[in-house]
Amino acid sequence: MLVKCPRCGREMEYEGNEFRPFCSERCKLIDFGAWADEEYSLPAETGEMTEEEIAEIEKALERGETK
Repeated sequence: MLVKCPRCGREMEYEGNEFRPFCSERCKLIDFGAWADEEYSLPAETGEMTEEEIAEIEKALERGETK
């Protein structure tokens, strides 16, 4: 089965490739360096609520509503 290297896009055989999912040690090391330098990240949710959200919750509590 041919797969594309996630680093360079070159198609390589997946089975038997010691660097999979990368095509080569070079792509594997470049990707690892980017990971180590924290170039990859997921967006974080903020724990802060807006004034509008707080007001909505307060109104719902006054009406006895729960989610």
